[in-house]
Amino acid sequence: MGSLNKGVSKVDVTLKWDPSPMGAPPHDLDIIAATYTADDPHGAPAYLVHFDSRSPDGTITLKRESRTGQGFGFDEAMTLELDRLAPAYARVVVGIVIQQGEGRKTFGEIANTAIRICEGYTVLAEDDFAAISDSTAATVAEFTRDTAGGWEFRAAVRGFDADPNSFAGFMGNSLS
Repeated sequence: MGSLNKGVSKVDVTLKWDPSPMGAPPHDLDIIAATYTADDPHGAPAYLVHFDSRSPDGTITLKRESRTGQGFGFDEAMTLELDRLAPAYARVVVGIVIQQGEGRKTFGEIANTAIRICEGYTVLAEDDFAAISDSTAATVAEFTRDTAGGWEFRAAVRGFDADPNSFAGFMGNSLS
């Protein structure tokens, strides 16, 4: 008899932070999703989704992108339609990175940071990055396909001191 648990299917990852003080360079945080194949779930990502991009098949999209944190509530939002992701993909890792163009910034230097991961109205995870305040990047979630084809969620808040390019290259290996 098969499992009645369908797993997670469509998830929204939202991010918020306060704008920088008047006259200071803007804080720019970004959500990144890395998708891995079933053949190599801990190798190089098959593709990345981040600002100015979406997955080739449209299953992972950045719906809202902020470069300053100005807005009400959650400023940046990414949707992952895991139930539509091709069987060739078995793992998706989601991370947050702080752009470092105006000098090194950490989560602790940016007021009111928060991440929320929801499936519909159900909150799967929330975090304020306080435990990783000295970090410039973080993994926040890992989704893996089980043997029945359903998707499992694991909260995976782990901080790193990395620029956006290097973080994107190793973020999936950091959870191995």
